Amino acid sequence: MHLTDSDKRRVDGSLSIVKEPDRPDVAAQSDPAVIATVSDMLIEIERDGLVAVRRYAERLDGWSGGEDFEIAPKDVDALTADLPETLRQALDAGAERTYQFARMQREHLHDFEAEVIPGVVCGQKYIPVSTVGAYLPAGRFPLLASAFMTVGVARAAGVQNVLSATPPSRNGRPHPAVLYAARVSGAQRIFALGGVQALAAMAFGLLGEAPADMIVGAGNAYVAEAKRQLYGKVGIDVLAGPSEVAVIADETATAPMVAADLLAQAEHGPNSPACLVTTSEELAREVAVEIERQLEGLATREIAGAAWRDWGSIYVVDSPKTAVEVMDLLAPEHLEIMARDLDFYLDNLRNYGSLFLGEWSTVAYADKGMSGTNHVLPTGRGARYTGGLSVTRYLKQVTYQRAVREATEAQAEPVVTIADFEGLVGHRDSAQLRLDLIKSDVRP
Repeated sequence: MHLTDSDKRRVDGSLSIVKEPDRPDVAAQSDPAVIATVSDMLIEIERDGLVAVRRYAERLDGWSGGEDFEIAPKDVDALTADLPETLRQALDAGAERTYQFARMQREHLHDFEAEVIPGVVCGQKYIPVSTVGAYLPAGRFPLLASAFMTVGVARAAGVQNVLSATPPSRNGRPHPAVLYAARVSGAQRIFALGGVQALAAMAFGLLGEAPADMIVGAGNAYVAEAKRQLYGKVGIDVLAGPSEVAVIADETATAPMVAADLLAQAEHGPNSPACLVTTSEELAREVAVEIERQLEGLATREIAGAAWRDWGSIYVVDSPKTAVEVMDLLAPEHLEIMARDLDFYLDNLRNYGSLFLGEWSTVAYADKGMSGTNHVLPTGRGARYTGGLSVTRYLKQVTYQRAVREATEAQAEPVVTIADFEGLVGHRDSAQLRLDLIKSDVRP
């Protein structure tokens, strides 16, 4: 997530580079070995079904739970019984706020119908998909809020059947906090399955359910590649790569806060890019020093430090307008604004996954579900053409129309003209038949 030479030529204002990666951005799932491995796995699972799923679960997940991957409700109770009450309360809050915002989104999507021309009424409806499979990652750091964003939002959209899969990580059983988050988010069935085999099992309908209409949720490069290859057979949320953060800041921002927010996202993984665009040369220098200072005391410095070293960038620009130009080229997943004129950026920025305005708004709040917005967002400049996961992704926007006899000429005559020109005689005949009936006053 940094400027290419082509990008720099497109920026009208002036900019200087304080720090920038010396390599092009390449998504991890573009690795040919990842693509080939995932392709082989999907072919085998589609052909052999649960037999292949079990083979991969035993080999990759360390699964030894026998034939059934499902975690029964009583087992969820037992596995989550020892969670601290403070954690339960925090997860309850995140699940509720994310669901509440999703319900607000749904309430602002309206079915309608209206007359287009006399006698022709067209309408639009939002219909939720029937079955969603949500993948809940639980790797080195269990991302507990993922269930809020995927399972909970699907429920808010009106999806009737939501199942989830999460890899076994403790003695062959899923992480208890991930299970708790899934349950409070409304997951109806939870399976101890990880990676490609989990997505394939849900997509191919191997878990005692109909094949999922959509598979959603974050994961590693193999999970992202599986979603890419399964897209078309099922719907997906977004093709997300490493987590990204960018900050626009002016001289009113403080280096400790900017540095802390950049590192908070860099700790997602050693290939997570972080970028600062600032109108203040002094702040740029201070942030570079402050990041190194904070890394010294950061428990995740191995990860965040590698991410900042290899993928971090700092640009100094001559104006807020140029800052907007740069960010609209980068189209970051998360974009924080720490500047005097927040409304200028809100009104003028076009390409971002989610926007965080002011020093009291941080990506960390949304990551954990506390602000209510969704953290499943486009990366790799995908924000140029799409938004993140929301209730709209789970809803099919469909249309319908009805016409009366008296509206025939207004539609059929132009269709005959167009179809004749195209040479599509079947289209012409379909319209002409109705014209002939009108002219002969014959009623079908």
